Amino acid sequence: FWMDETEVTNAQFAAFVAATGYVTTAEKPIIWEDLQTQLPAGTPKPADSLLAPSSLVFVPSTGPIELQDYSQWWQFRRGADWRHPEGPQTNIVGRENHPVVQVSWDDAQAYAQWAGKRLPTEAEWEWAARGGLYQQEFPWGSEPIEQGKSKANTWQGQFPYADTGSDGFKTTTAPVKSFAPNAFGLYDMAGNVWEWCADYYRADCYQNLLSANQLSVNPEGPSDSFDPAEPDVPKKVMRGGSFLCHDSYCSSYRCSARMKSSPDSGLIHTGFRCARDE
Repeated sequence: FWMDETEVTNAQFAAFVAATGYVTTAEKPIIWEDLQTQLPAGTPKPADSLLAPSSLVFVPSTGPIELQDYSQWWQFRRGADWRHPEGPQTNIVGRENHPVVQVSWDDAQAYAQWAGKRLPTEAEWEWAARGGLYQQEFPWGSEPIEQGKSKANTWQGQFPYADTGSDGFKTTTAPVKSFAPNAFGLYDMAGNVWEWCADYYRADCYQNLLSANQLSVNPEGPSDSFDPAEPDVPKKVMRGGSFLCHDSYCSSYRCSARMKSSPDSGLIHTGFRCARDE
């Protein structure tokens, strides 16, 4: 298979929208009947104002906090979408070569189909991220991220309130190709933005593969989703970490690190890249 060398950029996504008139998930009002399916039975309907088009943005804390509750630095903001990543007063002028963010899995899937491509499977993504290296922790090898020259766009300093930006980018995305590629010529396989994969997320996915007691060759992922933390919410896999990753909380720029979110979620640090069969 082939893999895009970079994450899909704002300019590329804008071309897709211009050609198709596509409207992203974050630009649409939240449909209560759909949201209900992801909530415990009996959850009351929120005010209509809370169902307006919105998406998740990062809001740094004012100082040190306990890191168990990630809701402390995430906020639903009305008017946040791919054109206005941090909210309605922001835009992507000058960020045309940054990865597109605030796109759901559904949005990424729509772009991939338009482009004649597809989203990579989780197995393809990790194989590509490793760049042919054997048993190495990161796309660049084994050197810790804070040693030597800057290797990826991640958080430096104290999370989630003081990013020093010593890698050249402070609490924001970086233009694609700002850091050296891995041995396969792929950029930003660590950091910058999380990348949607095709597969459903299951916490027990690898355990199930091991229990089969046979080599798994190019596995396509499970047929359904299960997240013990939110058993009623189907999830899709995200890979690669983002500009918010830091060792004190999340070292998810590791090749093997996994994250997940519902397919209709948009976040300030989530984008995607595409793959294509040979």
